[in-house]
This record gives sequence, C-alpha cells and structure tokens, in this order.
Amino acid sequence: MDIRQDAPAARFAALTAAHVADACLRAGVPVRCAPAAVVPVLPGRCLAGRVRPARHAGSVDVFLEAIEQAGEGDVLVVDDGGRTDRACVGDLVVREARAAGLAGLVVWGAHRDTADLVAVGLPVFSLGATPSGPLELDPRPDGALEHALVGPFSVGPRDLALADDDGVLFVPADRAGELFDLAESIRDTERRQADRIRAGESLRAQVGFGAYLAAREADPALTFRAHLRAVGGAIEE
Repeated sequence: MDIRQDAPAARFAALTAAHVADACLRAGVPVRCAPAAVVPVLPGRCLAGRVRPARHAGSVDVFLEAIEQAGEGDVLVVDDGGRTDRACVGDLVVREARAAGLAGLVVWGAHRDTADLVAVGLPVFSLGATPSGPLELDPRPDGALEHALVGPFSVGPRDLALADDDGVLFVPADRAGELFDLAESIRDTERRQADRIRAGESLRAQVGFGAYLAAREADPALTFRAHLRAVGGAIEE
C-alpha cells in the first residue's frame, strides 16, 4: 500500500464516494459499488479503511475472530449472502468493533438493534433492519475470513472500503493514492464549475456545449466524454 495506514480516512474525509468512483473511471480501475440497497444506518457519516472480511453462517464468533485479527481503522465487511429475512449484526458486535478501533461496518445483509447502533455512532451500512436474528447455524464456509461477497463483488484485505450517503465503493488498496489524487482534482474542478454557475455562467457555456453539438454533427462518433476530456470538464456522461 502506497499510503499510511491512517491516510484513507483522512483523505476521504474531504472527498465523496462519487469523486472516487469518477477517479476509478478515469484511471481504468473497475468501479465496484455495493448495490444501492446498502444504505447507512446513520446518515451523514462516512467511513474509509482496509477491508476485514467475515462470512456469516449463523454465529457471531466469525465476527469476533475477524475483529481479533483487524487493525485499527479497518472496516468489517460482513457477507450474509444479501439476506434480509434475518439480522446478522446487532449492537454487541458494533460496540465490539468500535472498542477495537474499527472504522465501521459494511453488511451484505440486515442489522437489528437500530436505536442502539445509532447511539453507538459507528458508521454501519446494511440492507436494512429486521428484528429476527439467525434461526439456524450452517457450516462455516471455507475462507470465511479471507474474502466477502457484497453484491457481485468479492473483496478482501487488499481492498479499501469507502462509504458515505451515496453508498459503498471498494477500491484496490495499492491504487488508493493515485485514485485519491485524481478524486481531489475532480472535486476541485467541480467546485470551480459550481462557483461559475452561481456567478451566472451556465455549465453549457463552461464546457462548450454548443461547440460539442457542432462537432458531433461533423463526427457522429464523437462522445461527450471525449469532448469533456479535451476541455477539462469534470462531469461524466
């Protein structure tokens, strides 16, 4: 990893998941977002940290083992197969994660004890709440602490989890410095564009939209994205 252990949270605090997703697109890094149904228990919080995966099979011991192995600032990523008929995480696991210095949790499944989770304040992203805990205990899967599925994506300790009110994004830890640099550039360009809109200059004028339409008449294969790259615009198609 090309950045300090505490750097992801510090740098992401001044960015958004959307900025980093756009940076992935610019850098040719696959954009791996959790499905949109994964939302924060407590809006307005963000988290960033190395993935600490745990695959749930009906017992919390796998979470305790993952927390035992975790470093400060890690993000516990829980794979419960996207189930919403049971909660796999409650207040005790979240309190334990906070006491161990974890940055938060991403749960591909459901949580419970919502009021307690809000009181604890640790960022938790999940598919929602349900009062029922696990009703059965399945065999522990191989590699339960090595990788977790979140939607279609397999993530593990080589990844960072980044999350805010827009959702959850996973990026390769060894590309994080490059992606944050790009994301900061995109953020700064967007801020300048927003300031100019507030000052009365339309976004169409800023990006030369009339010129793009004329150029597209001459070359129907010209995309708006290619035009934006040429003029230095931050927005994407």
